[in-house]
Amino acid sequence: MLDALGKLIKEGRLGRLEVVNLAARPELAQSLGVRSVPWIRLGEFELTGAQGLGELRQWAGFAASGGGGAAYLSHLLEQRQLDRVVERARGSVQAMTDLLRLLADEQTPMAVRIGVGAAIEDLAGEMRLAEAVPELIELTQSDRPQTRADACHYLALSGDPRVIPTLERLLDDADQEVREIAREGLAALAGMKLEESLASI
Repeated sequence: MLDALGKLIKEGRLGRLEVVNLAARPELAQSLGVRSVPWIRLGEFELTGAQGLGELRQWAGFAASGGGGAAYLSHLLEQRQLDRVVERARGSVQAMTDLLRLLADEQTPMAVRIGVGAAIEDLAGEMRLAEAVPELIELTQSDRPQTRADACHYLALSGDPRVIPTLERLLDDADQEVREIAREGLAALAGMKLEESLASI
């Protein structure tokens, strides 16, 4: 790893490299939240485990360009770090957009797609998911039935009444699963509204 990072310095892909022996500086590991080594931070990206030279070049390139957000979320989900994905989505509008980009991408692996769903479900009823409603509505117009079905489900989880016209439109979708999810979503939203009415009495 040190050899690969040294090559990135020589190639001009990294401007500075700080190496820390965590056995000698355990307090630094605690302050950074490092739980396993090797651990690397390239820009905003924190990577754990062995990374090859090609992978490090890619992440260094992302860090330099300010891109790679969706790729990083995919990486975290592949590493089963769902809590970090949810934390990033809560803290950043761009991270939420990147999460939805993974949902829309046909090349997203099924394991990652499942992780995306789990992350969005953790955000159910929160402001960040409500802010993503326009993007989710756009995804309901996808040519792919699975994308429409997923977007329909997440719209209902937002608890936002703005989604009702879209869910009503999806009651006539060509795909049976989408129609069923739309019906379930409308029923769930109606139930939420009833609970709010009863709570206000």
